[in-house]
Amino acid sequence: MGFLNTILNIVFPDKCLVCGKTGVELCKNCLSCCISAERPTLDWIYPVYDYRSPTIKKCIHLLKYRGKRRLVRILSESLYGKIMEELSELSIMENFQKPIFIPIPLSSSRLRERGFNQAELLCREILNQNINLGILIKNVLIKNKDTLHQAKIRDRSKRLRNLTGSFAIKNPEIIKSRNIILIDDVTTTGATLSEARKVLKKSGAKKVIAFTIAH
Repeated sequence: MGFLNTILNIVFPDKCLVCGKTGVELCKNCLSCCISAERPTLDWIYPVYDYRSPTIKKCIHLLKYRGKRRLVRILSESLYGKIMEELSELSIMENFQKPIFIPIPLSSSRLRERGFNQAELLCREILNQNINLGILIKNVLIKNKDTLHQAKIRDRSKRLRNLTGSFAIKNPEIIKSRNIILIDDVTTTGATLSEARKVLKKSGAKKVIAFTIAH
């Protein structure tokens, strides 16, 4: 597979989806021009970019629905920078040390349909940049039922109702009294992250914060 990818890269080299520069799916210069996110209403969620940015919106669409997994590397670099920025204060002020990284899970049917969980890929790439930052645990928070796509629901209260009871915890002893960092691609109203945080805290997690690519 690696040899085949090498040949394909030679014949069909990657090009920046904005400026056309060869060698990358999205160059750092074009990414740096994207609008930074305003903090959402929930002060424990830290997005990096404004989802209204056409480049960011296109990146996330290509990653989730076209399988452009190479975008994970450059997007995770932005997430890593945001995490390190925020943890520099949290580590001192709130003793937020050695967190567990948990990707927002997909239901089993949606995972089969897509073939991968973009949040898990982001987690792995973040920790590849700093193996001492924390640990990835992907099977403690599970999505135990299919729900309507959140993007189709605009009202936050309806989003919350749609998600109620959709997450569960396996092996709660793993997260008991531990600090948690949730990772997802997009937050809109924060309903998904709030439901995940609720079940984690109920199962004994200490402090739960979240980082996303966009809001």
